[in-house]
Amino acid sequence: MTSTELKKKLSEGALSAYSHLYSDIERQTRRMIEAVEAFEKTYGEGREVSLFSVPGRSETIGNHTDHNRGCVIAAAIDRDIIAVASPNEDGVIRLLSEGYAPDEVDLSLLDDPAHFENYSSAALVAGVAAGFLKNDHAIGGFDAYSTTEVLKGSGISSSAAFEVMIGNIMNHLYNDGAVSSVEIAQLSQYAENVFFGKPCGLMDQTACAVGGFVFIDFEDPEKPVIEPIDASLSEKGYMLCIVNTGGNHADLNEDYASVPAEMKAVAALLGREVLRGLDEKELLSHAGKIRESLGDRALLRAIHFLRENGRVLAAKAALTAGDLKAFFAEILASGHSSFEYLQNVYTVKAVDEQGLSLALALTDGFMQTHEGAFRVHGGGFAGTILAFVKAEDVESYVQHMDAVLGEGATMRLRVRPQGCVKLF
Repeated sequence: MTSTELKKKLSEGALSAYSHLYSDIERQTRRMIEAVEAFEKTYGEGREVSLFSVPGRSETIGNHTDHNRGCVIAAAIDRDIIAVASPNEDGVIRLLSEGYAPDEVDLSLLDDPAHFENYSSAALVAGVAAGFLKNDHAIGGFDAYSTTEVLKGSGISSSAAFEVMIGNIMNHLYNDGAVSSVEIAQLSQYAENVFFGKPCGLMDQTACAVGGFVFIDFEDPEKPVIEPIDASLSEKGYMLCIVNTGGNHADLNEDYASVPAEMKAVAALLGREVLRGLDEKELLSHAGKIRESLGDRALLRAIHFLRENGRVLAAKAALTAGDLKAFFAEILASGHSSFEYLQNVYTVKAVDEQGLSLALALTDGFMQTHEGAFRVHGGGFAGTILAFVKAEDVESYVQHMDAVLGEGATMRLRVRPQGCVKLF
C-alpha cells in the first residue's frame, strides 16, 4: 500500500489487530503515523511502503554462554524498533534512523567487508545484505526510516534488533518472507562478526528474531535448538524490571570481545574449539598450564561458563515446573558468578564508573525485605541489571532505584510473543 493508504489504515485503528504486541495501541498508532510522515518527508509521498517491527530482548539467564555453544534462556520484550521501508531500483540501501546520521550502503561493494568501517551501523547493514547473498537469498536496494524504543546502551540489545530489522525488511521485500527467523538471526550474527568486527554470540539476535520466552541451546550453532517455555511470571505475581544504570557501551567493544576470546583461548589450550563439552574436573586438572599461559581471569571465566551452562538447564526445569523459588535461586547464583568469576560488571579502563555494581548493591538491599531475584543483564561492563520483583512491590522498587540512578532508569516490561514481523 502507499504511504498515504498506510496512514489512513493506522488512523482507522488497524493496529488493534496487534494488541498481543502492544499494550498502548493509541500511543503506538501515533508513533507509527509519525514514522510514515518522516519517511515521506525524507523520501517522498505516495510510495509503496511496508511497516516492520522487531523487539528488543531480555537475557533471563545464560551470561556469556552462547558464544561457546552453551545454553541460554531469553525473551523478547515489548519495546521495539519500527521501520517504514520501500524498495528501490538503485542497488543502494538508504536508512535514516531517528536521532542518527543517515546510512547509505552500495550493494555492489559487499564483496569486501573492508569497504565498511568497523563498529559502524553501515557495516551492520552491509553485513546482513552480504549474509543474504552468501546464503543464496535475493537482495535489493530499499529506502527506510526507523525509530526505536530499544535504546542504545539500555541493555535490551539495540544492535541485534537493528540487524534483525535489516534482515526482516530484506526478507519481505525481496524473498516473500521465506527466510526463517532463525536464519535471519544467524545472518545478523554474521554481519556483526564479519563486517562490524564484534565476535558476539547468537543469543541476542535469536531472541529478537524469534520472540517469546525461549530456551536456546547453541551446541550446533548452525541448527540451534529453540524451545518455547510455557511460563508466565506475571501469573505468579512477578514483574520483570530492567534498570538502566546510564553507562555507555561505546568504548567497551574490547571488554566484550575479551570474554569469548579468553574462554576460547582456554578451550584451544586444551585442544578444543569451545568450552562446551568440557567438565570442571578436567578443566581444573589443567589449571596450572592455563594460569601460566593465559592468566587467572581466563580460568575464572571458563569456570563461570561451565557452571552457568548448568544453571541454565536447572533454571529451565524450575521455570517449566513453576518452581519460582528454585528458579530465582539460579538467577541469583548467575548474578554472583558474573560479578565474581566472569568479571563483567565494570571495566578496568574506568574503575570509578561502576553503575552496575551500584545498581546490584541497591537491589540487594531492597531484596533483604522483599521477594525476588536479580543479576547483571546482557553483556555487562555497563548498561543494565535485571530484577524479578513482586507486582505489589514494583512501585517501591522503582522509587528506590530511580532515587539514586535517575528518574526513568527502571523499565517495567512484559514478554512479547512474536519476534520480527511485517505489520502492514
